[in-house]
Amino acid sequence: MIDLEKLKSINKESSVAIISVPSDENSTFLKGTAEGPEKIIEALHIDSSNMCAENRVDLSKEERLVEIGSFEFNDNSNQVLQIEEPINKILENGVKIIALGGDHAISYPLVKAHSNFFKDLTVLHFDAHPDLYHEFEGNKYSHACPFARVMEQNLVKRMVSVGIRGMNQHQKEQGVKFGVETIEMKNWVEVNSLKLDSQVYISLDLDILDPAFAPGISHYEPGGCSSRDVINLIQKINAQVVGADIVELNPQRDINGMTAMVAAKFLKEIAVKILE
Repeated sequence: MIDLEKLKSINKESSVAIISVPSDENSTFLKGTAEGPEKIIEALHIDSSNMCAENRVDLSKEERLVEIGSFEFNDNSNQVLQIEEPINKILENGVKIIALGGDHAISYPLVKAHSNFFKDLTVLHFDAHPDLYHEFEGNKYSHACPFARVMEQNLVKRMVSVGIRGMNQHQKEQGVKFGVETIEMKNWVEVNSLKLDSQVYISLDLDILDPAFAPGISHYEPGGCSSRDVINLIQKINAQVVGADIVELNPQRDINGMTAMVAAKFLKEIAVKILE
């Protein structure tokens, strides 16, 4: 359950809330990502590591970072449609959010909520797939579709997708239609010249990584980047980061919690970026 009481004792205007969104209702091929948030939180606090980011900020001592629990979904509607309103309530108090998925379907309502408060928003999208299908298997809220919903509703000023290597012709056409800036994995060197000049929302699908670095995902797409590549790009962001999600950890396929540890590492680097 989401515990909003935890937010009352902190400086809301500069705080970051970690919230779990355990939804895989809109996943295709495999289920299991609903178990992801719990495993990321476990990895964040594991005794074999610590809570320091690479800039040596110890997040265990950072009072502005707070874990506020997990969504509890009802059966009255698609889970995606239950996310936006509670996120709005958190954002209206000036609190930033890092959401832990769950599948990538959750990014649509998360970005929609952020667009209500940040009018100059850029989505920086890390992924093997564009997630731009108009609909997938009859479901317009599928985890293959979130950014089609975002872009058709003009929720953001700019969208940049990096690491893409599973794009078919339909999604290519969708990207052109919506003006998505795509840096395919084969052109990864181009991220070195990426400039971000507005408020940034990070949406990080763990399958941006080569499966060698992230076995705990549902959709293996060889030829991806390394964990170091992603960390370096996060650290190089030269604009204000106002929110984020980390999605698509499937613990049922993970090996020794390896992918959960990578996700926790990304979480720390994103947290210190938002807290800057």
